[in-house]
Amino acid sequence: MSGHDGGMAGNPILSYRSMPSARAPHVDVHPPKVELFDVQALTNTDPKGIVRAVDAYRLTDFGLYMARPVPGHPQLAYFRSWLLPELGLRVSRWTGHEPLDHDYYIDVVDIQPGDVWRTKDLYLDILVRTGHDQRVLDGDELVAGVLAGHLDQGAAIRALERTNAAVDGIARHGYHPDAWLAATGYPIEWSQDPFGCDRPQ
Repeated sequence: MSGHDGGMAGNPILSYRSMPSARAPHVDVHPPKVELFDVQALTNTDPKGIVRAVDAYRLTDFGLYMARPVPGHPQLAYFRSWLLPELGLRVSRWTGHEPLDHDYYIDVVDIQPGDVWRTKDLYLDILVRTGHDQRVLDGDELVAGVLAGHLDQGAAIRALERTNAAVDGIARHGYHPDAWLAATGYPIEWSQDPFGCDRPQ
């Protein structure tokens, strides 16, 4: 289920009906990952339960922005994320210790705002190279998660619909996620990358 969408704007790239129903694919699947975002405490609890210090939160009428370092990670040094509840997306820009093969990493998630925001991962991810292309990841995990009982049919359909909408919109805006989001009513802004690795948009 992964690959460039090419000229497929307007056509769904994923369909729940196309999922195999007889047996799970050969993939070790974990239950959906849960993350917590405590705005007042300036902390982010990762899926392993580790509490991380956050440099900045910014709350808007359409979402929550977070920026924090990634201590001890072999590949990542810093990341910035927007949680967008109405779209069911977490849109991130990562800074690696070495150049990465994407500019945006978009997680398809259920988001519960509150004093402490909560996200539940729905397996599918979208990687975007600004102005070039995008690809969808982890379709096999979504199928395996449904068949293992970790995700119900409604959640799977939400994941597919959100992914299709994002892929279509991003493609229509020349693979510029920020342009698509602004046109859709989500004018996100990014704080400066402390490592100075931002690419021209």
